[in-house]
Amino acid sequence: MLPENITAVVSRNERWSGEAASEPYEAGWAREAIFFVRALKQPVGPTATAWIEMSPDGMHWLREGTEFSMPDERDRVAMARLTHFGNWLRVAARFDDGAECAVLVTLHLKA
Repeated sequence: MLPENITAVVSRNERWSGEAASEPYEAGWAREAIFFVRALKQPVGPTATAWIEMSPDGMHWLREGTEFSMPDERDRVAMARLTHFGNWLRVAARFDDGAECAVLVTLHLKA
């Protein structure tokens, strides 16, 4: 039996700055998840910190605990891997004043 897999694009060609987050995705059926964040253009300013958030309802968010640095060059990719999570997931980040990054964020889920 083949495992069930899905790839969801949760942010495409969005310019993240200040407080930013991907679209939420309902992933409670999956047993593992990987977020990939790719810089589509050269980022501006200091490298931001990103983290994974979980939610019971897709509206109220809590930090899951995983943090990572956003990509620091065009076409670089950052990732976060999860095996214990609730139903809703997203990536959030905080950028310093004047910093920004155009992103492609994908969520890869496996049952």
